[in-house]
Amino acid sequence: MTNAPLRARQRERWTGGLLLALLAWIALSGCASSASGDDPGASDRAIQNKGSDTLVNVALAWAEAYQTVAPDVAIAVTGGGSGTGIASLLNGTVDIANASREIKPDEIDAARAQGIEPVEFTVAIDALAVIIHLDNPVDQLTLPQLADIYTGRITNWNEVGGRDAPIVLVSRESNSGTHVYFLEEVVRLGDSENRDIFAARTLMMSSSVGITSEVSRNVNAIGYDGLGYVTDSEKIVAVARDGASPYVLPSVETAADGSYALSRNLYMITAGQPTGAIAAYLDWILSPAGQKIVADLGFVPISGLADKE
Repeated sequence: MTNAPLRARQRERWTGGLLLALLAWIALSGCASSASGDDPGASDRAIQNKGSDTLVNVALAWAEAYQTVAPDVAIAVTGGGSGTGIASLLNGTVDIANASREIKPDEIDAARAQGIEPVEFTVAIDALAVIIHLDNPVDQLTLPQLADIYTGRITNWNEVGGRDAPIVLVSRESNSGTHVYFLEEVVRLGDSENRDIFAARTLMMSSSVGITSEVSRNVNAIGYDGLGYVTDSEKIVAVARDGASPYVLPSVETAADGSYALSRNLYMITAGQPTGAIAAYLDWILSPAGQKIVADLGFVPISGLADKE
């Protein structure tokens, strides 16, 4: 991936923006806390945004860039996983939850029990890359092979054309939307009746960094991560839907045209239809300016908006 070093530098820049966003939010948090008091517009000036670690770098980039658009709006961005973000939205501690999966029926029920109608906005598309060590000779795998690997039915690389060595499984932890997506679409092959789970020996990582670190140092490891997080220190595996289908590498193009099997939407979720500063922020995210940042960080913009600016 020739543009990986560029994206790495961009991610460092956006991560640095987190501190600026947090400091700005702290400065305005007093305004937000008085929202129920004499100043009804105070809460519009501080937006709390939390959730998906897949989306967090894009969200940081949006928050930093939006300061030039609306300098009076402070946006605090944190990760923690899709489930954490949605739970925080339901308990009223954040304004926007980031998620790399759709909100679950039980989460919708919990929200409605509190008088909240969650609203999902698709803000980007991600290709989920299957990654292995650079020295691993395996180049391609089918979804059924991946299911067998992650359930423990296949345990040695020589069963899929590799060396005689045990496969080390690496995954995101269960609170991650990426984990949920991989469980449903790969481990269970999209079958809602399938109850397969990850093999007990799977190493569960709390972040994308944990996955890439383990895969890049362990020649026998296999993991998965959002395409925007993959660097030149890992090898990307071409994936086929089955043995009769073509093997396709993840890219912006193959995610956008649907030819890559592991493409998914990324979401921002609000408690009801957004208004005020939150609505304006989401409108900007879905504009050509906001979607250009999506493309810059290796994700897929919605409907080619990044090309319309």
